[in-house]
Amino acid sequence: MPQTLQLILVLLAASVVVVVVCRLVRLPPILGYLIVGAAVGPHALAAVPDTASTRHLAEFGIVFLMFSIGLEFSLAQVRAMRRAVFGLGLAQVGITTAAGALALPLLGFSWQAGLVLGGALAMSSTAIVSKMLAERTELGTPHGRDAMGILLFQDLAVVAFLIVIPSLNRTGAELATALALAAVKALIVLMLILGLGQKPMRAWFQLVARQRSSELFMLNLLLVTLGLAWLTEIAGLSLALGAFLAGMLIAETEFRYQVEEDIKPFRDVLLGLFFVTVGMSLDFSVVAHRWPQVLLLLVGPVLAKLVLVVVLARGFGAPLPTALRTGFYLAQAGEFALVMLTLSLQGTLIGRDLAQVVLAAMVLSMLLAPLLIEFGEPIVRRLTANDWLSRAAQLTQIAARTMARQDHVIICGFGRSGQNLARLLEREEIPYVALDADPQRVREAAADGSSVVYGDASRREALTAAGLAKARAVAITFAATPIALRILHHVQQSRPDLPVIVRTVDDSDIDKLMAAGATEVVPEVLEGSLMLATHSLLVLGVPLNRVLKRIRTIREERYSLFRGFFHGATDAADAAENLQPRLHTVVLSERAFAAGRTLRELDLAGLVEITGVRRRGARSAQPDLDWCFEAGDAVVLLGRPEDLAVAEGRLLGG
Repeated sequence: MPQTLQLILVLLAASVVVVVVCRLVRLPPILGYLIVGAAVGPHALAAVPDTASTRHLAEFGIVFLMFSIGLEFSLAQVRAMRRAVFGLGLAQVGITTAAGALALPLLGFSWQAGLVLGGALAMSSTAIVSKMLAERTELGTPHGRDAMGILLFQDLAVVAFLIVIPSLNRTGAELATALALAAVKALIVLMLILGLGQKPMRAWFQLVARQRSSELFMLNLLLVTLGLAWLTEIAGLSLALGAFLAGMLIAETEFRYQVEEDIKPFRDVLLGLFFVTVGMSLDFSVVAHRWPQVLLLLVGPVLAKLVLVVVLARGFGAPLPTALRTGFYLAQAGEFALVMLTLSLQGTLIGRDLAQVVLAAMVLSMLLAPLLIEFGEPIVRRLTANDWLSRAAQLTQIAARTMARQDHVIICGFGRSGQNLARLLEREEIPYVALDADPQRVREAAADGSSVVYGDASRREALTAAGLAKARAVAITFAATPIALRILHHVQQSRPDLPVIVRTVDDSDIDKLMAAGATEVVPEVLEGSLMLATHSLLVLGVPLNRVLKRIRTIREERYSLFRGFFHGATDAADAAENLQPRLHTVVLSERAFAAGRTLRELDLAGLVEITGVRRRGARSAQPDLDWCFEAGDAVVLLGRPEDLAVAEGRLLGG
């Protein structure tokens, strides 16, 4: 018991201190956990013993990490990024793994050790890369998409490695039999769980969620995650595979995002414990005596991976600047490399001395990754002078087209919406300049006389060259919220008084875009609904002036009449919709807590919006704070799914 308490106290102290320090220096907490583990481990201060029970507890960190990856796995996402995932990602992991398997036998090691180390070196840090891309607002850039596609394939490859590694310590026919048996077992488990488990999983989670108990929901989540992990271990596979499959099953339900939030504390704490135990295995004395090898394994793989990613990206058609930036983002080692290294040590595939050197090199590469990414940009600029010269030429061309323009409109994006807007502006004799990043579209539209030039509207210099200082308005015509937010940021810094009209798909980002400085946000789905309603009312004989007044009121109220809708079974598969506000009707029984109470007493403000109450078949009314509810009232709520569940609980049970 004292040792267990000591371990828990060290973990808690490390979690608090590490997160604070890492946030101050803008580094991922993973690196801090590794350093703390190395400091308190048996090879340094020996504050925590490296026992089998400690390692078994740490394995649950891997379980919940794989569960989270399963939640993020989406077949639609894979299809959309198939070039980066199954092109770049497959090539990068395959070549690196094969190189390790071929090279290490030449140095006197087994091919099994080479396979594991090659696969480990192929991994990059999802935590570091995604964090840096998000902070630098580069997730939507070409190199950001390529980097995330490669990381997605690496995450999928880890599942295969976790199945294969436990069988690699065998030889000859025994190894072939073990691998074949593992493959058959994995295939059967995948077919059974994914093929037959989706409908029962959704039905079971719906049953649990209807009980409106957060404790029960959490217990059920832990039961499903650990239960499927246990089943795959019983089948002779890894715990992590079962957790990954559990995540995939839940990802197809409407509970995905609630589950992701609920599981996060368990995942982070247990994953922190896992990385502490990885750090505990680091022996500083071995590293100190073999520092030339550590330095070699730090510099060599980082440079090799950088060059490989650049060559592959170029081979798949990426420009040199994009390929270089992708390479700098992915050159470091990753957290899954540490998982694979730990698993291979348990199976005695790799000797302790070699593992120490590789572990130290990987940890150092992760420590240096943010610096490599930060200082990689000036290197890219220097190595791609032609790219900057061509960009300067583009800016010169844009400036030349807008030099004589005054009070013009800058159209960001010249797709169908942008072209339609341009035609209307021409009819009204209002000058405009359109920026578009598709050279073919720009060439064809310019040949037809359109005032469109090639340029990235999300870059400040392109907007400035397009005459932002003299413009009358800016119109963002593509429905990409991250890029629209970046453009709004540039406009707010240069011309906060300038009107900006933004197109978006639906009402999910209206408030975010308005807060960022948008003057008007046009949600195309709601505008389509408004036009459908307009024509229907006119056909039904409603006077034109009344219809126009109704349209004007709806727009002035920011489409509040159209916000949210009642979801059905056919909407459940759309994961993106499950984040959006929806309508939900609650009928109050005689025993309902809300019966006889006012809206003010229920305190639902800030949680959900009550859009109407239907009483005894009468027309739905908008309640005020003094509205007193009665049994039989049908209360229509608008809010996010988790908030609707809380509000319904207050209405019915208090």
